[in-house]
Amino acid sequence: MHFDKTLELLLVHCQGELGHLLVNGAPEVPGATMLDKMNHINTVDDSLRRFVTFEPRANVAMSVNLLVAPTRDDADAGFIVLQADRAHPMSGSNCICVVTALLESGRVRMQEPETIVRLDTPAGLIVAHATCENGRCLVVSLDNVPSFAELLDHELDTPKWGRIKADVAFGGVYYGLVDVDQIGLTIEPDSARELAEAGIELTHLLAEQVGVKHPTLPGIDEIAYVMFRDVEPDGAIRTCTTLQPGRVDRSPCGTGSSANLASLYARGLISVGDVRTSRSIIGGEFRAEAIGETEVAGRKAVIPRITGRGYVYGRTELRVSNDEPFVAGFALSDTWGPQVGLLK
Repeated sequence: MHFDKTLELLLVHCQGELGHLLVNGAPEVPGATMLDKMNHINTVDDSLRRFVTFEPRANVAMSVNLLVAPTRDDADAGFIVLQADRAHPMSGSNCICVVTALLESGRVRMQEPETIVRLDTPAGLIVAHATCENGRCLVVSLDNVPSFAELLDHELDTPKWGRIKADVAFGGVYYGLVDVDQIGLTIEPDSARELAEAGIELTHLLAEQVGVKHPTLPGIDEIAYVMFRDVEPDGAIRTCTTLQPGRVDRSPCGTGSSANLASLYARGLISVGDVRTSRSIIGGEFRAEAIGETEVAGRKAVIPRITGRGYVYGRTELRVSNDEPFVAGFALSDTWGPQVGLLK
């Protein structure tokens, strides 16, 4: 079969969350920095994002990471997270997928027992320490961007649950962090659809009632996700991040875990060297460690290290043809519901 133009993707997941890597065939995105490029996708031309993240070529329960040449001299590669709603500046699970795919495909030279990979992202430089053996990437630890709390115990008025409290924190993207018992649910697979619907409703309410604007990164000015949280008997933080248009993160969520570390740090409940386990709705785990302290425009911030593992399980090619009827893609509300409910 002859294809006039194709996009090549490596198929990757991290703790069950799909984070494919688009390695060849994408058009060049204008912009002097990775943040400029992300903002171009979000405000000028989102056709590539729609093509690779919408039906019929994809589904909403996944991300596609656009591999881009770095815009800074101290980085090995750059990437932008493409999701069904928009391009996002950073994602922990996606970053682990990217590092794993770059090393196992030979696009970044692997060194055993450890390879350091520096990634240019719209949120800033991410330094990854990858444990490698026999040509495989076994563990990835991400030194994330400085993470900080904007609001603690902010009271949010809701039609369904009355007045509840939420923390608002930045961990590479902005999060609303909500203790799940406030909405009468538990973080378990059988509750996935209810959690997804509740999280999207709260995301809209936060957008109406709370304004955010990153002090140094123009264009990062929305609360992208709501992450529900709970504490397990063994001290692990049970997490459930909800994403547009209405589904749950299968992974423990690296940027959400970073935002939660920032809220704990702001409360004085953790200090440098402390570790928390983040556990996903399906039982996957990340290690979240506070490795440093800093400031962001006067805000006290913590530097998180997120550790997990990704798996490259295949590759695929997408044919690009302007005469097919769904070049712009589509997303129907009745397609995500059964997907988020079938986690068992």
